[in-house]
Amino acid sequence: MHWTHRIVRCGSFKLDAGCMFGLIPRVVWSRWLEPDEHNRMEMQTNAVLLESEGGKLVVVEVGIGDKFDEKSRGMYAQEPLARDPSRARAVHDALEEIDCSPADVSAVIVSHLHFDHAGGLTRLERADPGGAPALTFANAEVIVQRREWEDAVANRSTMHKTYLRDHINDAVAERLRLVDGDAEVLPGLHVAPCPGHTWGQQLVRWQRAGAGDAVFVPDVMPTRFHHRSTTNLAYDVEPYTSMHSRRRLLESANDEGWLLVLDHEPGHPTFLARPDDKRAGEYVLEASE
Repeated sequence: MHWTHRIVRCGSFKLDAGCMFGLIPRVVWSRWLEPDEHNRMEMQTNAVLLESEGGKLVVVEVGIGDKFDEKSRGMYAQEPLARDPSRARAVHDALEEIDCSPADVSAVIVSHLHFDHAGGLTRLERADPGGAPALTFANAEVIVQRREWEDAVANRSTMHKTYLRDHINDAVAERLRLVDGDAEVLPGLHVAPCPGHTWGQQLVRWQRAGAGDAVFVPDVMPTRFHHRSTTNLAYDVEPYTSMHSRRRLLESANDEGWLLVLDHEPGHPTFLARPDDKRAGEYVLEASE
């Protein structure tokens, strides 16, 4: 089965640039981008809306969501919603802008369960601001690696507040479909482990009509600046593993002609990979589509 896709921008935010480049010194990464006055770099929460030939709708990744208080929104410089600047832009806002109701989505796939990737699984009910967060996708199963869910529930992370209880709550647990390793979760739609950033992180690959497969790339390579072997994140649980996962991904992308969709790229988010003519064993990204 083939799938068509649309990139969905769920809202910009910022993270510390030094943490985003790990052991790379500032004198090097500052050649690639200019941080803000708080040393933060611009990021985006990219998601993908997939539609099958039969009209089935699947969302890949859901961003931060709209549940943070004013202090947290400011800390991460979350993009405000244009029609209501008192709250952050979220995945349901982005979908509604393209006439897609979250109620019509039958499956949601998240690469991993950090708040900036899975926070949008739940949302605040504006009519009941003091109530518990509600499911954003009330009719969708949530597809995630079993290892990732178990680590999230146990809060096994390098960061203290990234697996948040308001997006891994009982309501989400009731919608779970846990996967162990490589799997075709729907016809023409695959997930595969991509460990390093977390042990249970996965990438998502789908078949396109008349073109090579496309792959949603998680935090193994969050932006176009992270294609190098050395560009691990300070947030990675296993940087060495992440380096090898990234290299395998780029090798396969080059060999198979995959279109890569980067999860946090604030600019043009889709790329093809090719070998770097100047550095043996390395790859470069070329913007595509």
